[in-house]
Amino acid sequence: MAIIDTEASLHAAHRDNHTHRDVNGGWLRPAVFGAMDGLVSNLALMTGVAGGAVSQQTLVITGLAGLAAGAFSMAAGEYTSVASQRELVEAELDVERRELKKHPKDEEQELAELYAARGVEPELAREVARQLSKDPEQALEIHAREELGIDPGDLPSPTVAAVSSFGSFALGALLPVLPYLLGATSMWPAVLLALAGLFACGAVVAKVTARSWWYSGLRQLALGGAAAGVTYALGTLFGTALG
Repeated sequence: MAIIDTEASLHAAHRDNHTHRDVNGGWLRPAVFGAMDGLVSNLALMTGVAGGAVSQQTLVITGLAGLAAGAFSMAAGEYTSVASQRELVEAELDVERRELKKHPKDEEQELAELYAARGVEPELAREVARQLSKDPEQALEIHAREELGIDPGDLPSPTVAAVSSFGSFALGALLPVLPYLLGATSMWPAVLLALAGLFACGAVVAKVTARSWWYSGLRQLALGGAAAGVTYALGTLFGTALG
C-alpha cells in the first residue's frame, strides 16, 4: 500500500477516490427499465405468436405493433408517474414554505433541535440554525432535505423520463424484429439477437451497480429466455387448441 506523505496529497487522494455515482437522475431508471422491458416483452410477444405457427408477415407486424404500443405506453406511464411525484413534492414544499413564512422562529428551533438530536452541542446547533435561516430559500432547501429527504433543486423531469422510456423501449423492442427486416426467414436469428441484447443490457447495468457484469448479464439473459420460452409454449398450446 502506498504511503501518503503530505496533507495536499491526502486531499488529492481523497478527492480522486471519493466520487459517487449519480443516483438521483431522472433518466437512468426509465432508460434501463425501458430497454429491458422492450426486449423481454417484444421477444415474448413474438415467440408467443410464432408458437401459433403464423406467417412471417404476421410475425413482423406483431413485432412492430408491439414496439409502437409498448414505447408509447411506457412514455405515457413514466410521464404521468414522475409528474405526479413531482407535483406531490412541490405541494409539500409549498407547505414548508408557508410554515417558514408564518412561523420562522418555530422552524428555526425545529432545525436546531434536529441538529442537536444528531449530536451537535445545543448552543452550536442553535447558532447554526440561526445562520442558515437567514436566507428563506436556503432555509427551505435545508428543511426539505432534513424533513422530506429531497433536494428542491434536483427534482426528476417528467419529460426526461418519458423520452428516455420511449427511446430505450423502442430500441430494445427493435432487436427481435430487426433480423426479419434484414431478410431472416426463421425465428432463431431474432431470438439469438434478442438474448445477446439482454445479456449486453445486464452487463451495462452492472457498470452502475455493485454486481459483476457477467452475473448481471446472465441474470437478465435467464429471465428473458424464460419469458420467451413460456410464451412460446403457450402460443403453441393455444395454436393447437384453436386449430
